[in-house]
Amino acid sequence: MNTGDKHDTGETDDPVTAELTRLRESIDNIDAAVVHMLAERFKCTQQVGLLKARHHLPPADPPREARQIARLRQLAETANLDPAFAEKLLNFIIAEVIRHHERIAVAPPPPATPAPPATPTTAPPATTPPTDRYDGTHSPSPPHQAAWPPCPY
Repeated sequence: MNTGDKHDTGETDDPVTAELTRLRESIDNIDAAVVHMLAERFKCTQQVGLLKARHHLPPADPPREARQIARLRQLAETANLDPAFAEKLLNFIIAEVIRHHERIAVAPPPPATPAPPATPTTAPPATTPPTDRYDGTHSPSPPHQAAWPPCPY
């Protein structure tokens, strides 16, 4: 049954379509930024996991996790985001990080890197890909993405 309403037929005015497109493009950009930020976070947590494994520390750190949840809830309140949602999101991320740390703890240690030669050679030095994924594999950064500084901890 068509009542003649544009919303019933899926038709919209050009300004509405333009505004929807603009808003959805913003959402798409934000989603891409979230994915890239999570990838950077996991690179840092991978370094934490390697450090914990080398020093036989447990994969989980409940006091640190509790502090992070409290801090994120406060940030969420300040940003007018539901703190319960922010806590659920962080709990999900923390669970994934702990799973990675557990896997790192039982994995064989990576092979030692040989020391560089004492005298320069004619061959150019080997380079490492610009980014490492949290799972230890390499993937180049997209051309538009600036390189992030290494994780300080």
